[in-house]
Amino acid sequence: MSDLDAGLAAGRLAALELQRETISLYRPGAGGFNWETGADIPAAAIGIYAGPARVKPDRTEGREVDAGEANVTLRRYVVSLPWGTPAPAVRPRPGDVIDVTASPDARMVGLRLWVTGVETSSTATAWRIAGEDRS
Repeated sequence: MSDLDAGLAAGRLAALELQRETISLYRPGAGGFNWETGADIPAAAIGIYAGPARVKPDRTEGREVDAGEANVTLRRYVVSLPWGTPAPAVRPRPGDVIDVTASPDARMVGLRLWVTGVETSSTATAWRIAGEDRS
């Protein structure tokens, strides 16, 4: 084992210890409308990952934008998944959703983030996904 491999193994173990939240990462379904019955067809989501993660703010301040008639503040987060997470059948992409389902910090539970980017690297200590809180 090279010094680099040993350092990466130690870094990945340390990153895993920081992953104290539990998340659900999924792709929202398209849904639809049944013209014969006049009822909405519920959207079936595609599950991508569920398990431990580290969710932390990327920046301390948010950016206000106009969305329709509402004022929305965008806050950026970095979500780190375990390095050893197997490659999912469906790769995450912008527009996918991350829900924080459990955390030692009760204020994090229920946080919904929208994926804005996915980072991969053979020398990373965790699999990082960029997300936005659009509240």
